Amino acid sequence: MAAAAGAGTVWGTAGTAAAGGRGGPLGQGPVDAEVARLEEGLIRLRRDIHRHPELPGEERRTAAVVARELRAAGLAVTTGVGGHGVVGVLRGGRPGRTVAYRADMDAVPPKDIIGGGPAAAHLCGHDLHTTVALGVAKVLARLRRHLSGTVVFLFQPAEESLSGARAMIEAGVLERTRVEEIHALHCGPFPVGRFAVTPGYGMPGQDKAEVTLQGPDAPDAARRLAAEIGALATVTPPQTPADIERMVTDAQTPDGPLARFVSLRASAQEAKVSVSYRCWPQERYLEVRENIHRLAGRYPGAEVRFPTEPFPALICPEPDARALAHHLRRRPGRDPVTTLHAAFPPFSGEDYALYLDRIPGTYTFLGVRTPGTPITTGYPHFPDFAPDERAIGIGVRAMAGWLAERAR
Repeated sequence: MAAAAGAGTVWGTAGTAAAGGRGGPLGQGPVDAEVARLEEGLIRLRRDIHRHPELPGEERRTAAVVARELRAAGLAVTTGVGGHGVVGVLRGGRPGRTVAYRADMDAVPPKDIIGGGPAAAHLCGHDLHTTVALGVAKVLARLRRHLSGTVVFLFQPAEESLSGARAMIEAGVLERTRVEEIHALHCGPFPVGRFAVTPGYGMPGQDKAEVTLQGPDAPDAARRLAAEIGALATVTPPQTPADIERMVTDAQTPDGPLARFVSLRASAQEAKVSVSYRCWPQERYLEVRENIHRLAGRYPGAEVRFPTEPFPALICPEPDARALAHHLRRRPGRDPVTTLHAAFPPFSGEDYALYLDRIPGTYTFLGVRTPGTPITTGYPHFPDFAPDERAIGIGVRAMAGWLAERAR
């Protein structure tokens, strides 16, 4: 782990910001003015990161860019946290709380691109997430004498492999910085400028099973069992843009079709059935496991194994998400806010769940779809994913103001 000069602030006590700042508390007006000055440069920065996608766990260049930008803004920086993770600490000039903001840095591996792809690519918006976080850090650093408390920026590697959050947590980043809450944005297929909050929801976790069958007809039995287990699914991945549009609508519908679901894939290879599934609420894992045992029990000698405990669901505390929605709605020139009433999307997970298992916070979708374009241009992992770069400034304005309020 290589630390920049002065990075002891990160690994010591982040504590409360020193008193002595001059002027009143930080308001939204100065934040918006700073974003206007920085926005063009942030767009260039995003394009640079976009041109150099790096696989999960290989984010060397991106991490170096992040560390360079944070140091230039005057933050205390530590690199090599949980792999290529970068931590930046900004201490305000006024007393307050310690809050964190997380951004993921890795690109989508070829196998995880919908339909497959030739190489890693930034098709999940992590280049935009990283740029928004850098923009927030730069804005708040310019206004630090008015900033209350301390803001800790976590630039995380390996989100796509669901390993980066755990690595940073195990490196002690939450305890050593003493953050009291954490926040994040993620690109979503909503119109640019719209935010989607997730009170009591978030994203599903994941569980896996393996079933081994016996006997000379085991391969045929495995194929039959895979089909029977596959029928447990209540939702299937969207096949057309119209399917995605309907799913987005369903996610915004109280007690709608996605309020409870099982998303499941079962495949047979020789005498083995491999199962991967997500469900909501996460208490349904027990029900699904029982059903897999029941179906497998019809085949003499079948052995069912669950290699690991289920990966936890990302669940946003309801009060925090509603407070963010209130903050966004009362901003001057406010951007529209919608509320999701389902875990979204039902086919994807997020290791940000591990942070929210430990401290409260929010996880909010930032609309990146350009008006008049196909919804796939705003839906992560599609080959034509192309987020509207106006979302960068929108995200920076919203999160800089929100973090300043939460740290006060």
